[in-house]
Amino acid sequence: MTIAAARSEVARDLPKVGEKFTALPFSPCNMDELRRYSLASGDDNPIHLDPELARRAGLPAPPVHGMLLMSRLVPALAVWRPDLTIIRLSNKFLRPVFVNEGGEFSGRVAQVTQGDASGNPAKILLRLMMHNERRELALLAEALTILKPAA
Repeated sequence: MTIAAARSEVARDLPKVGEKFTALPFSPCNMDELRRYSLASGDDNPIHLDPELARRAGLPAPPVHGMLLMSRLVPALAVWRPDLTIIRLSNKFLRPVFVNEGGEFSGRVAQVTQGDASGNPAKILLRLMMHNERRELALLAEALTILKPAA
């Protein structure tokens, strides 16, 4: 089955408050990814790029850029509900995820607001979590989403 076919089969029903999505693993970032992200983003803080500096700062390895971690939330959500579009995303970083360390995303539906007759779409507020490989809560996020228009 193609991705397009799978997406067309997604139920158009709104998720229910409290509904959880299965924890999804995310793969580790390597040093090459951190260097490329640094170039693209302009965030060249050496703590992310220099393993020796990270060790001198008391870290076991360079931490992954926070916004690089955030960028992995969108594809994770698309696996669970490809019919949702994120319209606002906010987060709080709690603990680092280090280079060559993966982890997992999980979340639940916190609030659902029905759409109305004047064309305002239904809104779904998601509470999201990212745990690092040490099972520490590394990131808390909220995503405000809407259903994509039916094709």
